[in-house]
Amino acid sequence: MVRMRLLVIEDDPALGQVLVRGLTEEGYAVDLETTSMGARHMVEEVAYDALVLDLGLPDGDGITLCRSLRESGVTVPILILTARDGLSQKVAGLDAGADDYVTKPFDFPELAARTRALLRRPGGQAPTLLTVGDVELDPATHRVWRGAIAVPLTAREFALLYELMRHPDEVLSRAQLLDHVWDANYDGLSNVVDVHIANLRRKLSVPGTGDPIETVRGVGYRLVVDNPVDTVGS
Repeated sequence: MVRMRLLVIEDDPALGQVLVRGLTEEGYAVDLETTSMGARHMVEEVAYDALVLDLGLPDGDGITLCRSLRESGVTVPILILTARDGLSQKVAGLDAGADDYVTKPFDFPELAARTRALLRRPGGQAPTLLTVGDVELDPATHRVWRGAIAVPLTAREFALLYELMRHPDEVLSRAQLLDHVWDANYDGLSNVVDVHIANLRRKLSVPGTGDPIETVRGVGYRLVVDNPVDTVGS
């Protein structure tokens, strides 16, 4: 499972925590917002891979929020939560730009499966195969190759590589990587990104190839498209 980042928008404290805990166990980094205003701010600040949106919010309904996000150009997949007998709400949510819905009460495995399906859809945030230079990554099967050689990675290393491959030749700061691959509440070791980059470099060091990860001192890291054999990472 790719550790992508999700925003849960749910004002019920108990259900919100259930969703956060369950989706975190599925391998996602998950943030929780309880209001429409707070959710709008988070979407503006963070590049989420999907939103899980409850339609009943204290400062406005989710349908209005969904429509507003779409009108402002937000294309992130949106999964709405609605009452079992709320057919009109389902239709209204889809018409407002939602991609799918789950009815309440729901079984969590269904919500998890629908979330995975959204992230696999063409045109969404998760392409079926990423290729940068001679590195290939398949989000659906959680597999990585360096040329013809399979590279086994931990879930966190996979998520880190996935984020770098989404932005080839673009420098990502440690803060950006920490923010997206971990989550908003992480308060552990400050060098955790460097440690995982080192492990990732070691595993991608296939004989006869160069280091695809470049360190930009004082800034961060980037995955280079053209990596000469003799390149040495630092």
